[in-house]
Amino acid sequence: MPGVLLSGTPICRREGCSCSSNPRFSENSTAGTSVILTAPPLAYENGLGWREGKLIVMKPMNERHLAILRRHMVEMVAIHADLASDEIGKAELDERVMDAMRRVPRHLFVPAPLGLYSYQDTPLPIGFDKTISQPFIVALMTDLLSPQPHETVLEVGTGLGYQAAILAELAGQVWSIEIVEEFASIARSLLRELGYAGIGIREGDGSRGWPDHAPFDKILVSAAAEAVPTALLDQLKPGGRLVMPLGPEEMQNLSVIEKDADGRTTTREILPVRFGQLETIS
Repeated sequence: MPGVLLSGTPICRREGCSCSSNPRFSENSTAGTSVILTAPPLAYENGLGWREGKLIVMKPMNERHLAILRRHMVEMVAIHADLASDEIGKAELDERVMDAMRRVPRHLFVPAPLGLYSYQDTPLPIGFDKTISQPFIVALMTDLLSPQPHETVLEVGTGLGYQAAILAELAGQVWSIEIVEEFASIARSLLRELGYAGIGIREGDGSRGWPDHAPFDKILVSAAAEAVPTALLDQLKPGGRLVMPLGPEEMQNLSVIEKDADGRTTTREILPVRFGQLETIS
């Protein structure tokens, strides 16, 4: 199977490590790290599968099977968090976040041919040179944002809606902006079908925020920039928090920006990551 370009990936900096997230062993590209996805010993879809070159007829996975895979995915996220504890400052992520990850059906937010890989702890391509972020990164960014039931959250970069669904499990209201019109349309329909009434989506330049619904308690940006767009800081409430990757195209730092009661901001760098760049409209 050919290599798939990925983004939203943490970068390993351990000396001597040969894992795919170590920049010494990763192919750098605009979209992210290039790795090889390998099929499981038995790969099947729509009841047809292959093992050692032989066609196997099997029944399709049901929701019970998928729930088990989601639990395994969350267990892998927990292991990843423990391994990264020195950088993220704790060994366990918020259990509210982990419960949300167990509930949201990630396989519905990726292209059907990649459904087999949806519960692996890896980013996946979704079209237009974009990806759905690695589950660990989704969980970590959500944990850092810490959305609460009474809060309003702005998301920049809807994609196909997975992160928005996670946020909606935890916050009172989510407003999400997507620059790719096709993504916005798919995400809007999918989230409506799944019953997420507390999510509003529009097409547009996310760097400009959404003034009609500002100010926001929390803002999450799923794309990188050299600096936080001024409009987003202006639309963040005093006492609010913004989470996004900051830095050049080659590598960024996942960062938490806090805004105090006087409007001053402080930035805390968490983890080196590699995201696609935030697109804007001139």
